[in-house]
Amino acid sequence: MVTLEELTSIRAPIERCFDLARSVEAHLAGNRHWGEAAVAMGGVTSGLIGLGERVTWRARHFGVRQTLTTEITAMDRPGYFQDTMIRGAFRSMNHDHYFRSLSPDETEMRDVFQFAAPLGILGRVAEFAVLRRYMRSLLCERNAVIREIAESTVWRQYLPPIEK
Repeated sequence: MVTLEELTSIRAPIERCFDLARSVEAHLAGNRHWGEAAVAMGGVTSGLIGLGERVTWRARHFGVRQTLTTEITAMDRPGYFQDTMIRGAFRSMNHDHYFRSLSPDETEMRDVFQFAAPLGILGRVAEFAVLRRYMRSLLCERNAVIREIAESTVWRQYLPPIEK
């Protein structure tokens, strides 16, 4: 199993960062290169993903169309949520999202992403030869897009209006 950790500092309130990390549309904005889409397969296809909800993602990786279904398996707003692979190409995959307020307008977002490839020893070789770097790149790109959206006025296009 591979564990990747990424720390991202974002000049935005913690609630905005937390919700953007759960936004289907923000996720898609960070994964355009692979033609990613949220597909209707009994789950969420837009908006904010909540506890117990599933999303099925379809994208092309390594020239192969992949389908991956994840579920939000834990949530404590605005500090933490976890998404877990329910179906997909990996043997297992968990993504823990931690948020810490550094000030009213600055948030630390920490990702702990764990995955294991299938196929035994061949999968282990793939994890270290290719997948570790590839998945870190995807994670970094996703976080850069969340930061860019959160730090601009564009975030309003991704999040519902706050009710008072």
